[in-house]
Amino acid sequence: MTAGLETVLAEAGLRIDPGRFLRLVADAARKVSPPQPNPADYFSPVQRQVLTDVGLDLSAYDEQESDPRASTVAARAVFADSAFSVTDTARLLGIDTSRVRHRLKEGKLTGWKDKGWQLPAWQFSGSAALPGLDVVLRALPDDQPALMIAAFMNTPQSDLELDGKPVTPRQWLLAHGDPRMVADLASTLGTVA
Repeated sequence: MTAGLETVLAEAGLRIDPGRFLRLVADAARKVSPPQPNPADYFSPVQRQVLTDVGLDLSAYDEQESDPRASTVAARAVFADSAFSVTDTARLLGIDTSRVRHRLKEGKLTGWKDKGWQLPAWQFSGSAALPGLDVVLRALPDDQPALMIAAFMNTPQSDLELDGKPVTPRQWLLAHGDPRMVADLASTLGTVA
């Protein structure tokens, strides 16, 4: 199994020991939610009725169904492992660590604290932050988790096209597209369409 996992990790561009990766996955799995949750248990009877009236299925997962948490656990583990520390970011950008913290405070970079700042890799290209990143970061709702923002930045958006094809917000910014277009989309994260 380790050789196969090493191949998968290498093909994904992740430089991590397979054992460490599996420990990250196990740790993330413990944090996501209890095993086989029953969605109905999270709501009051009135809330359950309203949600089922609009067509939501709140039944417990069948043992034969694949667990939808699995992809979240894997994504979370990869996301956390690919993040940069403040020191790594300073080295990448060719600045000192105090400038990295200053950029975080100013909203020119984004990250989360987990035994020190962790900065997601998607916001960098080469030795620089994405062009227009600060415009996009200012537009993001404060309540959006880092993994949700990463998913948005790496998912093609129909409103962003290059050569007639939808591109990700990250690709759009790398192509020097107007960051305000990404900011407009980013401002709606977490809202009902």
